[in-house]
Amino acid sequence: MKKKIHINQHVIRSNKKNGTNDPVITVKTSKSNIYANEVEIFGKSKLVYSPIKPLPCGAKVWIETDEKIVLDNGITIE
Repeated sequence: MKKKIHINQHVIRSNKKNGTNDPVITVKTSKSNIYANEVEIFGKSKLVYSPIKPLPCGAKVWIETDEKIVLDNGITIE
């Protein structure tokens, strides 16, 4: 399953403004969005910069991988 991993700038700003620590990393799959503060990728990945065709959420830089990833909240995505 392809996974796209990006940083949510809006959450970073909100955390700074409100003194919170909400997860800023979004892992997008065909099924869902999952949020975390750390992501470990087990295998090959690709870093993409696409200002002309960003992701639907607006992200212009992200990491793509088909490999297994493990999030800091214990979730594993194959």
